[in-house]
Amino acid sequence: QVQLVESGGGLVQAGGSLRLSCAASGRTFNTYTVGWFRQAPGKERRFVAATRWRRGSTYYADYADSVKGRFTISRDNAKNTVYLQMKSLKAEETAVYYCAAGRPGDWSMATNYDYWGQGTQVTVSS
Repeated sequence: QVQLVESGGGLVQAGGSLRLSCAASGRTFNTYTVGWFRQAPGKERRFVAATRWRRGSTYYADYADSVKGRFTISRDNAKNTVYLQMKSLKAEETAVYYCAAGRPGDWSMATNYDYWGQGTQVTVSS
Protein backbone atom coordinates (compact mmCIF):
# COMPACT_ATOMS: atom_id res chain seq x y z
CA GLN A 1 0.00 0.00 0.00
CA VAL A 2 1.06 3.56 -0.73
CA GLN A 3 -0.42 6.58 0.99
CA LEU A 4 -0.20 9.91 -0.79
CA VAL A 5 -0.65 13.37 0.69
CA GLU A 6 -0.72 16.49 -1.47
CA SER A 7 0.10 19.95 -0.20
CA GLY A 8 0.98 23.38 -1.53
CA GLY A 9 -2.32 24.44 -3.02
CA GLY A 10 -3.81 27.83 -2.41
CA LEU A 11 -4.99 31.07 -3.96
CA VAL A 12 -2.79 32.75 -6.53
CA GLN A 13 -3.31 35.48 -9.10
CA ALA A 14 -3.25 34.72 -12.78
CA GLY A 15 0.34 34.66 -13.96
CA GLY A 16 1.57 33.53 -10.58
CA SER A 17 3.28 30.35 -9.44
CA LEU A 18 2.72 27.53 -7.00
CA ARG A 19 4.60 24.38 -6.11
CA LEU A 20 2.61 21.33 -5.16
CA SER A 21 4.07 18.43 -3.22
CA CYS A 22 3.01 14.81 -3.10
CA ALA A 23 4.48 12.92 -0.17
CA ALA A 24 4.32 9.14 -0.21
CA SER A 25 4.49 6.70 2.64
CA GLY A 26 3.96 3.02 3.12
CA ARG A 27 6.28 1.71 0.46
CA THR A 28 9.21 3.10 -1.44
CA PHE A 29 8.03 4.16 -4.79
CA ASN A 30 11.22 4.75 -6.72
CA THR A 31 9.98 2.69 -9.63
CA TYR A 32 6.37 3.84 -9.53
CA THR A 33 4.92 6.23 -12.02
CA VAL A 34 3.56 9.28 -10.22
CA GLY A 35 1.07 11.44 -11.98
CA TRP A 36 -0.65 14.73 -11.32
CA PHE A 37 -4.25 15.21 -12.36
CA ARG A 38 -6.71 18.02 -11.86
CA GLN A 39 -10.44 18.20 -11.64
CA ALA A 40 -12.53 21.33 -11.95
CA PRO A 41 -16.11 21.40 -10.65
CA GLY A 42 -18.44 19.48 -12.93
CA LYS A 43 -15.60 18.23 -15.12
CA GLU A 44 -13.71 15.00 -15.44
CA ARG A 45 -10.31 14.42 -13.89
CA ARG A 46 -7.62 15.28 -16.41
CA PHE A 47 -3.98 14.45 -16.79
CA VAL A 48 -1.43 17.17 -16.05
CA ALA A 49 2.00 15.55 -15.74
CA ALA A 50 3.73 12.30 -14.84
CA THR A 51 7.16 11.08 -13.88
CA ARG A 52 7.97 7.55 -15.01
CA TRP A 53 10.87 5.39 -14.04
CA ARG A 54 13.24 4.72 -16.90
CA ARG A 55 16.20 2.89 -15.36
CA GLY A 56 18.53 3.35 -12.43
CA SER A 57 17.81 6.83 -11.14
CA THR A 58 16.58 8.33 -14.39
CA TYR A 59 12.99 9.17 -15.15
CA TYR A 60 10.85 10.34 -18.01
CA ALA A 61 8.66 13.39 -17.57
CA ASP A 62 5.43 13.76 -19.51
CA TYR A 63 3.08 16.70 -19.72
CA ALA A 64 -0.30 17.58 -21.05
CA ASP A 65 0.06 19.90 -24.02
CA SER A 66 -1.71 22.67 -22.16
CA VAL A 67 0.99 22.88 -19.46
CA LYS A 68 4.17 22.22 -21.43
CA GLY A 69 6.73 24.92 -20.84
CA ARG A 70 4.97 26.17 -17.72
CA PHE A 71 4.80 23.18 -15.38
CA THR A 72 7.69 21.03 -14.21
CA ILE A 73 7.40 17.69 -12.46
CA SER A 74 10.27 16.41 -10.36
CA ARG A 75 10.87 13.86 -7.66
CA ASP A 76 13.08 13.44 -4.63
CA ASN A 77 13.16 9.75 -3.87
CA ALA A 78 15.14 10.28 -0.69
CA LYS A 79 12.12 12.18 0.61
CA ASN A 80 9.55 10.02 -1.19
CA THR A 81 8.13 13.21 -2.63
CA VAL A 82 7.09 14.37 -6.07
CA TYR A 83 6.72 18.04 -6.90
CA LEU A 84 4.76 19.97 -9.47
CA GLN A 85 6.10 23.45 -10.09
CA MET A 86 3.46 25.54 -11.81
CA LYS A 87 4.18 28.90 -13.43
CA SER A 88 2.13 31.40 -15.42
CA LEU A 89 -1.06 29.99 -13.97
CA LYS A 90 -4.34 30.73 -15.67
CA ALA A 91 -7.78 31.19 -14.17
CA GLU A 92 -9.08 28.17 -16.06
CA GLU A 93 -6.56 26.01 -14.21
CA THR A 94 -8.52 26.41 -11.01
CA ALA A 95 -9.16 22.86 -9.82
CA VAL A 96 -8.45 20.27 -7.21
CA TYR A 97 -5.08 18.77 -7.99
CA TYR A 98 -4.47 15.12 -7.21
CA CYS A 99 -1.38 12.99 -7.27
CA ALA A 100 -1.54 9.31 -8.07
CA ALA A 101 0.90 6.43 -8.09
CA GLY A 102 1.08 3.08 -9.77
CA ARG A 103 2.47 1.28 -12.76
CA PRO A 104 0.00 2.26 -15.44
CA GLY A 105 0.38 1.24 -19.02
CA ASP A 106 -1.01 4.60 -20.14
CA TRP A 107 0.13 7.16 -17.61
CA SER A 108 -2.32 9.78 -18.86
CA MET A 109 -5.36 7.69 -17.85
CA ALA A 110 -6.55 8.28 -14.31
CA THR A 111 -8.21 4.86 -14.16
CA ASN A 112 -4.82 3.18 -14.56
CA TYR A 113 -3.44 4.37 -11.23
CA ASP A 114 -3.69 2.37 -8.02
CA TYR A 115 -3.18 4.98 -5.32
CA TRP A 116 -4.54 8.48 -4.91
CA GLY A 117 -4.15 11.37 -2.55
CA GLN A 118 -7.01 13.45 -1.21
CA GLY A 119 -6.26 16.43 -3.44
CA THR A 120 -5.27 20.02 -2.88
CA GLN A 121 -7.24 23.03 -4.07
CA VAL A 122 -5.62 25.47 -6.46
CA THR A 123 -7.54 28.66 -7.14
CA VAL A 124 -6.28 31.09 -9.74
CA SER A 125 -7.93 34.49 -9.66
CA SER A 126 -8.19 36.54 -12.82
